[in-house]
Amino acid sequence: MKFLRVVLAILAVIFILLMAIITPVAWLGLLVLLFGLYQGAQKRKGKLTFSRPGFFVFAGLLITFIAAIMSPTAQVEKESQQVSGNNVEKTVDNSKNSAKQEEVVKAEEAKKQEEAAKAEEAKKQEEAAKAEEAKKQEELINSMNLEQVLVARVVDGDTLELNDGRKVRLIGVNTPESTTRTEEYGKEASKYTTEQLEGKKVWIQKDISETDRYSRYLRIVWTQVPKNDMAEEEIRNKMFNAQLVLNGYAEPSTYPPDVKYSQYFKDFAMEARDENKGLWAFGENGTTKGDLDPKETTSKSPSASERSNTSTSNNSESVGNNSSTSTINTEEVVEEQPAQSSTEFFQNCTELRKVYPSGVPSDHPAYAPKHDRDKDNWACES
Repeated sequence: MKFLRVVLAILAVIFILLMAIITPVAWLGLLVLLFGLYQGAQKRKGKLTFSRPGFFVFAGLLITFIAAIMSPTAQVEKESQQVSGNNVEKTVDNSKNSAKQEEVVKAEEAKKQEEAAKAEEAKKQEEAAKAEEAKKQEELINSMNLEQVLVARVVDGDTLELNDGRKVRLIGVNTPESTTRTEEYGKEASKYTTEQLEGKKVWIQKDISETDRYSRYLRIVWTQVPKNDMAEEEIRNKMFNAQLVLNGYAEPSTYPPDVKYSQYFKDFAMEARDENKGLWAFGENGTTKGDLDPKETTSKSPSASERSNTSTSNNSESVGNNSSTSTINTEEVVEEQPAQSSTEFFQNCTELRKVYPSGVPSDHPAYAPKHDRDKDNWACES
């Protein structure tokens, strides 16, 4: 019996300790229980303080049991409050995060709109600048009377054919021949012009004359629109006529009234000759005719008037009184001599061009029908 009471007391204490884990009120129940057990032990020893010590044991167990039952509800409420508090905090945090995200989105959207506005403004400014540049370019083109054309074919170094069928002869320059007859460095000049111009768009400019006697358009050729068509730097870098001369593919060849750039061409030719470029490597006179060739003179017989004076003087000295005879002889000399002195003979066109680079018309003393193969009353034309 004593052993059973000890076991029950131990179980009661263990039970209350377990309940103490759930609720702190169980500790109160434990104290009451221990007090009851103590009073029971005193009663058995005859030292009775309370008449019913078992009541305290029962009260301790009851307090612990009731506290254990009530504790889950409080704990649940507490946890519920904690959960609710956490939910509120989460809601607040979510609201804050949502607000921050909205601000970030708005800021990004505003930034994108600002960048788009800047890009649009930059595009408008660029288009305006291009329009302004195009307007200035158009005014510049009109002021210099430039015409844009497409080179369909290169005939030779100084002659082009455009896609509209027009043939263009370059003003102020003469490249060696490379078609019907061949001159030294002619094929090189033709190849250079072909590489630079054939199939490309260029700008052509008229000086004074519209066409030559072959109905070829007389033009300056610009590879780019010059800012100033009389500036030497622009002429050097953008005018094809000048580039032919500067690189030794052509000699300057001036035919009035188209003389706008003649002095530039002469200066460029002397520069190329000093450096032995192109055709100038074959000699100081180049390989074709041009403005830098030495001026040749032909020996002519005394004029009719000189012979007339000589004849008159001789007759006067030899026959003092035969003035009438002297006069007759003088007239005969005047009639006969022009026929001898007015005719210049050249073996072929090569010899004739040494004196007259562009050929001669039919009323010229050097004209001969055999040199006028195309019967256009102009012999040995270039």
